[in-house]
Amino acid sequence: MSKYFGHTHETLPWQTMLEHSSEVARLAKGKAAFFGEETKAQLAGDLHDIGKYGDLFQRRLQGLEKGLDHWSAGAHIALFEHRLIDVALAIQGHHIGLQSGAQQSLRELNLLQVAQNHPLGLRLSETDVELLKTRLEADGVQLPTPTTERQKLPSSAGDMLNTRMLFSALVDADFLDTERTMNRGNPKFVPRPGTPALQAARALELLENRLAELNANAEIPAHTRALRKTLADACQASALKPERIFTLTAPTGTGKTLGMLRFALTRAAQDQRIRRIIIVLPFLTILDQTVDIYRQLFKELGEYYILEHHSLTGIRAERSPSQPDQQARGDKEQRLLTENWDAPIVITTSVQFLESLHANRPSACRKLHNITASIVLFDEVQTLPVNLAVPTLKTLSKLASDKYGCSVVFSTATQPAFDTLHSAIARGEPSSAGWQPTEIVSDHAALFARAKRVTVHWKIAQPTPWSEVLHWLGADRQVLCIVNLKRHALELAQLARVQGLEQVYHLSTALCPQHRRDLLARIVADLHAGNPCRVIATQCVEAGVDLDFPKVYRALAPLDAIAQAAGRCNRNDRLDSKGLLTVFVPEAERYPTKSYQQATELTRMQLQLGNGQLDLDDPATYRQYFKSLYSISATTDPELEGYILSQNFEKFAEHYTLIENDAVNVVVPYNQAARSLMQEARQDGITGDWMRRSRGYTVSAFLNPKKPQPFFLEPVKFRFGKNDGFADTWFLCREPDEYNTATFYDPTFGLLPEEGGL
Repeated sequence: MSKYFGHTHETLPWQTMLEHSSEVARLAKGKAAFFGEETKAQLAGDLHDIGKYGDLFQRRLQGLEKGLDHWSAGAHIALFEHRLIDVALAIQGHHIGLQSGAQQSLRELNLLQVAQNHPLGLRLSETDVELLKTRLEADGVQLPTPTTERQKLPSSAGDMLNTRMLFSALVDADFLDTERTMNRGNPKFVPRPGTPALQAARALELLENRLAELNANAEIPAHTRALRKTLADACQASALKPERIFTLTAPTGTGKTLGMLRFALTRAAQDQRIRRIIIVLPFLTILDQTVDIYRQLFKELGEYYILEHHSLTGIRAERSPSQPDQQARGDKEQRLLTENWDAPIVITTSVQFLESLHANRPSACRKLHNITASIVLFDEVQTLPVNLAVPTLKTLSKLASDKYGCSVVFSTATQPAFDTLHSAIARGEPSSAGWQPTEIVSDHAALFARAKRVTVHWKIAQPTPWSEVLHWLGADRQVLCIVNLKRHALELAQLARVQGLEQVYHLSTALCPQHRRDLLARIVADLHAGNPCRVIATQCVEAGVDLDFPKVYRALAPLDAIAQAAGRCNRNDRLDSKGLLTVFVPEAERYPTKSYQQATELTRMQLQLGNGQLDLDDPATYRQYFKSLYSISATTDPELEGYILSQNFEKFAEHYTLIENDAVNVVVPYNQAARSLMQEARQDGITGDWMRRSRGYTVSAFLNPKKPQPFFLEPVKFRFGKNDGFADTWFLCREPDEYNTATFYDPTFGLLPEEGGL
């Protein structure tokens, strides 16, 4: 053949291998330049699809063959000729995910062995490596001369990150070129926008203007404004320090959201190498509020300046097909539509960020190279599961190295004592800095002392029935009650409605983000106007949500959660006296997870040791609590440590989970805008642009894999040519019609499939 092809097209000329390989190599080289691996990335791009030069693969493009492996040849050349383990793993994994870098697994990359015993039961598109190289070079691609130096066998978390970063550069380049090729001539295709610049100086100027406005706002008590200015000034000063790992320990209500941003933008304005700011938040409710604040602040910088990304699509949902060569077109479309985080400011969740950083699947890892040269701000970092602390901090420490040029900030009022794990974090990590962060507010204990504004009443000797809780709620016009489970919040809110309590709001993640935003706006308006306002919520309102109640009731929980609840009480210090937080034990005492229950029991035990009192305004209280928690809990998982040593990416990703359940995205009929998007999906199928526009109307639903798919989930297809494929992680919430009278999305309680008749 005189021409070899890489991709087919329904209506336009097919893409040649020369065009595809050259473009992927060029893109990958540019993406890897930010961490100094241009040569490896270009080689990976040149070799990743070399098996497509095989005659069998060319027949497969004509529909005459199937069940072929076109990637193992490139992995073989990278490993056995160029002696580059990470390049070989990246090429091997660009369709099936990163596998294992253990010595025995690497030996099994030998093409002869793969041909004789393929792990997926596929055939090689060509077994003659020299023939493939001859055809590649005849196409004009010049491979570098192989080295005689063998790459050291990897064995650390830092090594795993190095491989994932190279893998990320390759798969993002491959996805971008494939997406462009697949959508040539498609009038409905919306190309990804070009990456806008951070414009740190201008963004900082806009922020400084906003801080000045807030500092001059007489509606905010002078005492509160003084506290926030102290914190903001400390953030500005610490931004100029050379260290790369920081903590920001400050009381709730002292302006950490804007203070962290001032730190990041001041730092970025001084260092032109910094490309973006990534804000990592534990809860969707905090994400909602932070997105609103930042979009308003930076609206002049354009629509694509801020990327909000919390979908789980492409992490757990992406399957490893038994026949990767015959991957369904819809599944391929889903992979191509995953985000690659090329916006100047990215706001995401802990699940999305940390599970991606430790993933092995192509779509989850696609964005990782864009984390380099970033400032990563973790808010409410106390939510990191204890058993993942050490492996997570190993990776983040490597991210803050010279190679990747990141700065990492851990911000919270209840700072975990992660520095006590320094030795465990540094162990097995060559040249690791371990975990010895620099505190941004050097005298944070004094800041806490100045910020005292809540009295705590511990009512935990006996369980409290819902009837008594309802009596508390009815006794005050403005009150917040936080419970541990969505089921409890729903039950209590329904009882309050039956009892006829005035102006009761229900808040949980059963509500879509726009629904929560609208409710929070109404709640804040009622609070400011002095209207009756009774909110029953889950812990989703605790961290980072700007609510200010004179009284708060909190079901017994881990100490850091109780402290966050206190942060919703007298938040702006407007009361003549202190606010009141009452901690109680519900009669039906239940907890979302075993680790949550264990931490709650530790809180109970520390209360007993403290004669029934704990000082929530002393940072030392939380340090002692977390040290005790680490002493009774495993801060690392032996299986994860074993997978690091064996460089088993697939098993590590499978085992590293912040949330145990599999989730799908359900677009709900909250308002007319949501219904219009749902109708668009039914008529035309879904695209990446549709996913972005639908996020405000999406609820995560956790499914039981052992049960049939629930009726309330209405399947949707990807918008892709004639052969549409169903999305397995995006659904619509069914609405009432002539055949189904159930209402699955309630205007008060949100997504309630059980209430709708399941």
